[in-house]
Amino acid sequence: MTTNTVLALSMGDSWRGFWSGDIGVWILDRGVRIALLLIGGILAARFINWAAVRIVRRLDAEYEGSDQLVRSESTKHRQAVASVISWVSVALLFVIVLVEITDILAVPIGSLVAPAAVLGAALGFGAQRLVQDLLSGFFIITEKQYGFGDLVALTVTGVAAPAEGTVEDVTLRVTKLRSSEGEMMTIPNGQIVKSVNLSKDWARAVIDIPVPTSADLNEVNDLLHEVAENAYEDKWLRDLLLDAPQLMGVESIELDTVNLRMVARTLPGKQFEVGRRLRVLVIRALRRGGISSPGDGHNPMVAAIPHPAAVAGGAAEETQAAPEQKQ
Repeated sequence: MTTNTVLALSMGDSWRGFWSGDIGVWILDRGVRIALLLIGGILAARFINWAAVRIVRRLDAEYEGSDQLVRSESTKHRQAVASVISWVSVALLFVIVLVEITDILAVPIGSLVAPAAVLGAALGFGAQRLVQDLLSGFFIITEKQYGFGDLVALTVTGVAAPAEGTVEDVTLRVTKLRSSEGEMMTIPNGQIVKSVNLSKDWARAVIDIPVPTSADLNEVNDLLHEVAENAYEDKWLRDLLLDAPQLMGVESIELDTVNLRMVARTLPGKQFEVGRRLRVLVIRALRRGGISSPGDGHNPMVAAIPHPAAVAGGAAEETQAAPEQKQ
């Protein structure tokens, strides 16, 4: 035998000895099963996320391919439910994998009762906010308070001004809003004390119209009724209005103005666009009818601000002139 043959035989014997030893037997008996569980769990989690993304994309494609101007309530709810189901499924999957690995490692469950009780108590005190977020998110989704694409105003604990924006994502723990300035706001569901859905089923545009008290209200009413009747003919409003705008009449009376109110029922989330367009039509009609706005003819006067030294000098001259006049 050559030296190489002897080395090869010795390495083969040592390799066989390794797999027949304790470590080798553990790897073949338990290590392989644990590795397969981990790989299968990761692949299953990726598949669940992929399926959820496919569902959301299909819902988006159905909306973009249709002639709908806004998303239906069922579509919003399905997208939120798909996101939540994927999140819960991944969490349950990893819990199952962890239990199976514990079973393979033959960890005695009885010995973990006392540590689990202590850990549960610690988590109960430390994770109260997390549990509150999950429960609040569950009720937000099941009660269909709002969904993907809704325009909402959320009152948050400890914040005076409500958070307003379009819902980008809803999970069991957080709600993500996109503000009108493009900012992304992430709000824990447990801190939401009041939610106002501005795009639920339908919306209402409210337009307050101030006119001077000297104007003929009968003429103003006729002009505004004409605007309301012709709103359906406007190409910008034709597809956004659910019915013709209504003139509610005098809303309030001030010192030099009378405020009239017009309201219009619109598609969900389109009340701001309709309000801006109706204001343009109202101003155009009032101008055409010769009715000026309360601010017309009262241009503000802008004067130069005197320097403090000049003011002090003028005051000194006045004090000096006063004794001379007495003399």
